[in-house]
Amino acid sequence: MISANDPSLKSWVEVPANSDFPIQNLPFGVFKTETLAARVGVAIGHSVLDLATLADKGYLASTGVDATVFHAPRLNDFIALGKETTRTVRNRISQLLESNNAELRDADDGNAMLHAMGAVTMLMPIEVGDYTDFYSSIEHATNVGTMFRDPNNALLPNWKHIPVGYHGRASSIVVSGTEIRRPMGQTKADDAPAPSFGPTRLLDFELEMAFVTYPGKAMGERISTTEAENHIFGMCLFNDWSARDIQKWEYVPLGPFLAKNFASSISPWIVTLDALEPFRVAGPEQDPKVLPYLEYEGPRNFDLQLEVLIQPENQEAHRVCASNFKYMYWNMSQQLAHHTVNGCNVHAGDMMASGTISGPVPESYGSMLELSWRGTQPLPMPDGTERKFILDGDTVIMRGWGEAKGVKIGFGEVLNKVLPAQ
Repeated sequence: MISANDPSLKSWVEVPANSDFPIQNLPFGVFKTETLAARVGVAIGHSVLDLATLADKGYLASTGVDATVFHAPRLNDFIALGKETTRTVRNRISQLLESNNAELRDADDGNAMLHAMGAVTMLMPIEVGDYTDFYSSIEHATNVGTMFRDPNNALLPNWKHIPVGYHGRASSIVVSGTEIRRPMGQTKADDAPAPSFGPTRLLDFELEMAFVTYPGKAMGERISTTEAENHIFGMCLFNDWSARDIQKWEYVPLGPFLAKNFASSISPWIVTLDALEPFRVAGPEQDPKVLPYLEYEGPRNFDLQLEVLIQPENQEAHRVCASNFKYMYWNMSQQLAHHTVNGCNVHAGDMMASGTISGPVPESYGSMLELSWRGTQPLPMPDGTERKFILDGDTVIMRGWGEAKGVKIGFGEVLNKVLPAQ
């Protein structure tokens, strides 16, 4: 067992009941304060541990990692050190925060390295070099195929043979808290003779998770499903914002473009794959049998509960979706193996999103397109309004967590408010 995952561990830092960030989690992120420049931190309870100062004072010397890595404004340099090193650092931080370890607890400067979450600004945790969005939930793909194609033949012929994906826009991936501007674009009504230009009327969220990669292999080489998890640093929540009417008009013949590239948003903390070990579960049966390079051994899915809330302006947030990452038909190992089977290289900090995560019942559907069934079944809100899609002024909130052996490992949240088009 990874030592930092020990469910019996307690921290000398106060960790409130039901916190997303117990000592068994220790996710990595990037923060700044009014007086401190951007730097790497770790979440513990309601606090952020300043790894730059911790390293400067020698507490991380045993890991062999130069302190400058933690002064970087992104995690890429840290991730580039590889899994063995990042695991060593997480284990060392766990030792320092453990309740019976006086090394940092009783030091004169120990508490000075902890900052209240409310007093820091969280930044983009990584510089996303390349971003791929998959389409790996069979429930979501079936729902979309049922709506737009043939209900009796909803999945396209290739869907059960390859983890379908497309190369997305990295520059418009933003961190939680960033306001999202309603996009403009071309749309065409079914009965219109020509397209028109204007703001999307069908703005949607897509409930997803994303994984961040360690360095891959050289261009021309493959990463197998057996090797894949050695190239996955960790995960975050991912909202793949979508303009459904723009998408409908543009996606043939080459797929999503302006309907997707205006914004995607992520939670600020990257939870390591190590911390998610307790939540491994078997994935769904894959039929027909996959090709040999997509075969894998052992449980590769993760039992992570997910929820989406919509908060109308000046109103309380209302949950509209409760899903789970375990429903994914194609797992992360298969996605990365397929991504590189042609020799495509990946770098430290590349991001791969899951695609919309929908479950088997309507309340587990991961997009408004499905929840309102293409707008035909509006969702009632507590303030008396209803939602077919997302309105200006709405804030969309996504949360995720796993629970096992009395320990909750959470991702925090990704929260973004929608502003009117300009």
